[in-house]
Amino acid sequence: MRIGALQKTSLIEFPGIISCIVFTQGCNFRCPYCHNPELVLPEKFTEIIPEGFFFSFLEKRKRYLEGVCITGGEPTIHEDIKDFIKKIKDMGYKVKIDTNGSNPEIIEGLLKENLIDYISLDLKGPLEKYKIITGVEIETDKILKSIELIKNSEIDYEIRTTVVKKQILFEDFEKIGEIIEGCKKYYLQKFIPSKHVNEDFIKEQTYTDDEFHRIKEIMKKYVSFCEVR
Repeated sequence: MRIGALQKTSLIEFPGIISCIVFTQGCNFRCPYCHNPELVLPEKFTEIIPEGFFFSFLEKRKRYLEGVCITGGEPTIHEDIKDFIKKIKDMGYKVKIDTNGSNPEIIEGLLKENLIDYISLDLKGPLEKYKIITGVEIETDKILKSIELIKNSEIDYEIRTTVVKKQILFEDFEKIGEIIEGCKKYYLQKFIPSKHVNEDFIKEQTYTDDEFHRIKEIMKKYVSFCEVR
């Protein structure tokens, strides 16, 4: 596994679980607002963390950690993701994975083998805007399949969308709602200017708190729970 970074402790990333966060290196999307360019853009890649170091770390932290969150980049693009997770599970840890949903066959395999305990899927926006938001051509049917797999699974999950005002208009949230109708949890993530894949996005904005309240009311027609982060 190409491990780009490791956060040794998190109390919030994996709901209800004290976890570490392992960041995989590489992504098949080029979302301009992504705040991990060193995990997405090959020219910004740093030296990878050896797997041996990571598993040694997990062995030493068994008394303190309960789970591992695997994020990126995009974890599902790596051929060894299943074996990597198996090793973590064999050590007794729970596993959460973050994904953009572009590889439903990987998600399906992980679910069938009971290798994940929690999954977060980043829904980028309405399907017709995917190319604009992600910067790449994407088969949106795969996104829909991933959502259905997650929605019909027996594990806990969440769908989330990072909201850049110029990318996602008010009327787009009705379209998003139709995509995720019946899902348990949906989070609206405020865009925060920082370092981005597209450096010009430092100038972009998200909605106001009042506007997010209106968006939440729209989404509550479609999902059981909606909150702003």
